[in-house]
Amino acid sequence: MLRLAFRNLFQSKARLLISVGGVALALLLILSLDAVMTGVEHQVTAYIDNSGADIWVSQENVRNMHMAYSALNASTTDRIRNVAGVESATPILYLTGFIEMGKDRNAAYIIGLPNELEMGGPWRVVAGESLPGKKQIILDRGLAERAGVAIGDTVKVLGEEFTIAGLSDGSATITGSVAFIGKKDWSRLQPNASAVSYVLAKIAPNESADAVAARIENQVSKVTAQTRPQFASQERQVIKDMSTDLITIMNLVGFLIGLAVMALTVYTATLARRAEYGVLKALGAHNGDLYRVVLGQAFISVGLGLALGFAFTFALTILVPQLDLPLVLEISGESLVKVSGVSIIIASVSALLPIRQIAGLDPAMVFRGK
Repeated sequence: MLRLAFRNLFQSKARLLISVGGVALALLLILSLDAVMTGVEHQVTAYIDNSGADIWVSQENVRNMHMAYSALNASTTDRIRNVAGVESATPILYLTGFIEMGKDRNAAYIIGLPNELEMGGPWRVVAGESLPGKKQIILDRGLAERAGVAIGDTVKVLGEEFTIAGLSDGSATITGSVAFIGKKDWSRLQPNASAVSYVLAKIAPNESADAVAARIENQVSKVTAQTRPQFASQERQVIKDMSTDLITIMNLVGFLIGLAVMALTVYTATLARRAEYGVLKALGAHNGDLYRVVLGQAFISVGLGLALGFAFTFALTILVPQLDLPLVLEISGESLVKVSGVSIIIASVSALLPIRQIAGLDPAMVFRGK
């Protein structure tokens, strides 16, 4: 029966190409969208992941950075340093603003860094200074190249000019980038200069980040302390919440495309072989045997389409970064499991109509010449 399924599929190369290509297109849509969103989530948390902090401390009930505001009293840093298990603590300043580079205006996380920096600075500087000096800024390399600016050029942040002192890599996302200025410049530009936004804590050896975070919350009033993975997870959740409807709609579109293509292909392939199925039934083949042929056709086609869709998506994950776009595609295991499940559903549902045709097939029609 499996041999018959193969023969039915591969006898018409054009039909097979349309079938596999349609399914591959549908699954490529689902896989690539998931890969884009996974990449965006990791880009959004790149600063958090590479901050070097074990614990992020924010204003009470503030659990992320994106679209959030956190303000802590400057003395909070010293109180955190005094908590058992904390090896060091670094305050940073943060707001979402715009960087003006000629005619370009780009959204960015503006990070104000203290003079004595232990963590929270740019993690991969590819040119120039690794820390900003007075009226200096460190920008993402890709952002600077697209705007046509370089080290030594000036940009505007919060209405004031800054000289580009260094270029970092991996600090841009599809929605913006991360830029760094000095604390003194921040204090001059911001009215609430005595406050800090977040305190980044590093724990002592052999200490548990969860335990130290709990101690910080118990001993320092009006703060929320989270381990780095917890803080990054909250940041990713914000992006997921914002994009859930879009992903659901696009995945539904991909599912319907795959289902329509597969159902039509398997249905027409079955109708074209009705006489053969009639002969098999006349020779004693059971409906269950013929059902397996139709299901075999559907699963083989969908399996080939899944492999092709994955290959195309994997190629995109390699190609897109070469185009110097602020976009990274990452294929996750969760996405593969989901798409595999969708593929099984497409194959099963698309075989229902042809199976109904076979169930009502009259073997005597073969001998009547119909």
